Amino acid sequence: MPKLFDRVLLTLSCFGFAGILLGGFLNFAPNRLARGVASAIWQAPLVDAAAAIAGLSGLALLSFVPGNKCRSIATIIAAALILWGTLSGAGHLAALLMQAGPPAARASLGPAFWILISVALLAVVDVMQRGSFSYPARVCVGAVLCSGFAVMVATGAFDHLSLAREFSNARGLFVTELLRHVGLVGAATLFSLMIGVPLTVLLLRRQSASGFVFASLSIVQTIPSIALFGVLIAPMSKLSESLPFLRALGINGTGPAPAIIALTLYSLLPLVRGFYTGFSEVATDVKEAAAAIGFGARKIFFEVELPLALPVLISGLRVVMIQAIGLASVAALIGAGGLGTFIFQGIGQYALDLVLVGALPIILLALLANVIFDMLSALARKNL
Repeated sequence: MPKLFDRVLLTLSCFGFAGILLGGFLNFAPNRLARGVASAIWQAPLVDAAAAIAGLSGLALLSFVPGNKCRSIATIIAAALILWGTLSGAGHLAALLMQAGPPAARASLGPAFWILISVALLAVVDVMQRGSFSYPARVCVGAVLCSGFAVMVATGAFDHLSLAREFSNARGLFVTELLRHVGLVGAATLFSLMIGVPLTVLLLRRQSASGFVFASLSIVQTIPSIALFGVLIAPMSKLSESLPFLRALGINGTGPAPAIIALTLYSLLPLVRGFYTGFSEVATDVKEAAAAIGFGARKIFFEVELPLALPVLISGLRVVMIQAIGLASVAALIGAGGLGTFIFQGIGQYALDLVLVGALPIILLALLANVIFDMLSALARKNL
């Protein structure tokens, strides 16, 4: 039995093979409501299926290869093979099935497709983190993979998939809802900063109040999001009736206003806790040493406390932003718009591909925010 050097790669490859054997790669149905028939990946063109299976086999073999550097590079190549074979195979198989089907036929992505994509992406992320790749190298690898996907989209490789058709139907509203979603998140983050920063200053000066404040914010955090959105409808409606200028500004019981208030309330706990922890963990000895060499209070804050606390502050902001991106999808239920609109429309119409039109961009937004804050955090640590 050869020696195993990477359990993660072996586990991912086993998971991928299990997905291929147990889950359908593509579901073909005569219309949106009919039950689909699953097709396996080996029904796709031979080159595409062979590439995906060869990539999976490569991951399994690489788990027994010593040498981190060589294994890391080979893992990226194997993952790229899986991605290309899976994406290309789905597009080509959908085209073959749709040629023989009625005009209302649907070719939806099955569990095996998503498992293979997840395996490839997790293999790349794992090797990036453990292979000590620099940020420029990570950005280059990500850019190459994204460019390949963009080329496939531009050449119409996915036009026959029902996901692409749903996106095409919703294209007129997509940009508007995407901007609304980003606007909700941005506004909630801005308001949470406007409230959270002074609240953190208050807690740092009066630490006896920290127990009460954190307990209060924790209670807000435990309220289910849909319940909080619903609870805000009545008081916001009453406020809008009592103050006509608010109604003139479009602030009432439904829409963006209660959504931003709810998202702001949810953001306060991770923000204030992160900021409070960041500044509290700056060693007193360091501040006393700075004061001893003549630093004033302002200089100590900007040149000692803030740089040392910055990585923790960025980490707190990352949690706030990613949490708001996810919760903003629920805001569609009270008329605030955003990408959640497609999710709830898809659920109502039993159109799972329409659900994905809203869900996938939300996941991508969260991943993008995570990458950006990771880079900012690394820069902050590098400057210490």
